[in-house]
Amino acid sequence: MVDLSVKYMGFKLRSPLILGSCALTKDIDKLQQAEEAGFGAVVLKSIFEEEIRHEVNAVVDDETALMYRQAYDYMTHYQEMASSSKYLDLIKNATEKLSIPVIASVNCATPSGWTKYAKMIQDAGAKALEINYFILPASFEHDADFYYDSYLELVENLKNTITIPFALKVSTYFTDMAHFLQKLSYTGVSSLVIFNRFHAPDINIDKLEFASTNSLGNEYELSNTLRWTGLLSGNLRCDLSATTGVHDSKGLIKLLLAGANSVQAASVFYQKGIGYGSTMLIEMKDWMEKHGYNSVDEFRGLMSYKKVENPDSYFRIQFMKHMAGIE
Repeated sequence: MVDLSVKYMGFKLRSPLILGSCALTKDIDKLQQAEEAGFGAVVLKSIFEEEIRHEVNAVVDDETALMYRQAYDYMTHYQEMASSSKYLDLIKNATEKLSIPVIASVNCATPSGWTKYAKMIQDAGAKALEINYFILPASFEHDADFYYDSYLELVENLKNTITIPFALKVSTYFTDMAHFLQKLSYTGVSSLVIFNRFHAPDINIDKLEFASTNSLGNEYELSNTLRWTGLLSGNLRCDLSATTGVHDSKGLIKLLLAGANSVQAASVFYQKGIGYGSTMLIEMKDWMEKHGYNSVDEFRGLMSYKKVENPDSYFRIQFMKHMAGIE
């Protein structure tokens, strides 16, 4: 009988498919649908410190802060607790009703916020935490070491604050990505999650103003995730979760072949419903039976850089007609 279970962040997941952090994972009914569909775990929608601070500022204005400092501090703390309580209640509710691991997610705007919210999330009962951390390296004053040090400092502070396993969700904005991600994997993080997706600016050329872009991912983004999953697999001292570009069972299987310990997806479930996760897993089972695999471990990483016969394929960047098959 085909076994879809995998090990990730110290947990035994019943399947490698994880419902990634998104608006779908802030609703307990949707989370229960994910469990019924066979997902191995869920990552709750991130709690954003910046949004909470905005809510606080909407209640307590600057004039009040200047006139009544002590009262301002009290009101700020009260409003912050009120704003974050919904998220903490979601964690408690989800962990009580779901049998699969509930992984919380946090995105902070201040150095002290990371440890403060991480501790609150742990106390609320989350089984693990995904750190949604990113600083756009757009400063003309700071070099790469400045940004690298911020990641290393964050990990160290979290290790000294919480005991639950935590993953670090990273981007492609590194000058020496393979080297630095390997270095991060030695810091004690339980997993690296590749890659984060960001708001992409657009411009309305008629109104001369910034416009919203489609925040949903597409299957064409898979190739970059696939490349780096294959390159990093076997070279890290922590787990590796691959996300961005997964829209069907083929994408799921490809990332596992490249060496991912788990695979996260979100955008496709806006389009096809959370129940489509069950279809992806059924199709994955069929593929495993067709190829004679009884467990995920039997094929995970077979197409990684370290194991594939032609590893140069992972390094090929330039477009060549004989590789593309077109003139």
